[in-house]
Amino acid sequence: MQKQITSLYGYQQITDLSSAVGLTVPATDNQGRVSSPIVAVIRCEGQAVRWRDDATSPTSTVGMPLNIGDVLEYDGDLKSIKFIQQAASAKLNVSYYS
Repeated sequence: MQKQITSLYGYQQITDLSSAVGLTVPATDNQGRVSSPIVAVIRCEGQAVRWRDDATSPTSTVGMPLNIGDVLEYDGDLKSIKFIQQAASAKLNVSYYS
């Protein structure tokens, strides 16, 4: 069963991926209600990145690849996932939902 998106929590752009970095997960939705998003829609631009969500930081050569233009709809633990660029100038655009 596919999850239904009901609330927008916001947007984040990550431009410094030279070392492993996690998401800045919002604590409220766009209406100011306190709760947590359950889905992040993540789009890769500029350069490919790698990600891991198993409590180990990815490296530029180890982790799940996310290529330029790829979109990851991630619904795991948003506070555990980390990203790193494979080459300089990668960026991620992230939207959060519940």
